[in-house]
Amino acid sequence: MTEEKNQFEGKLKEGLGKLTGDKGKEIEGQVQNAVGKVQEGLEDVKKSVDGAVKGVKDSFDKKEKNAE
Repeated sequence: MTEEKNQFEGKLKEGLGKLTGDKGKEIEGQVQNAVGKVQEGLEDVKKSVDGAVKGVKDSFDKKEKNAE
């Protein structure tokens, strides 16, 4: 959720900066939007790693049950 909030607020700041001619606010918005996108990408990577770890664990658990 934080990543979506950062992207949304970043786009608003960027738009406001463009509208008012405030380059600092525009750049701040671009940076905040980029941070949100990075956060979103990291969350996707975390979910992928968690899934892979679970898959490996499940595989070992099945092998242990079959060995018994």
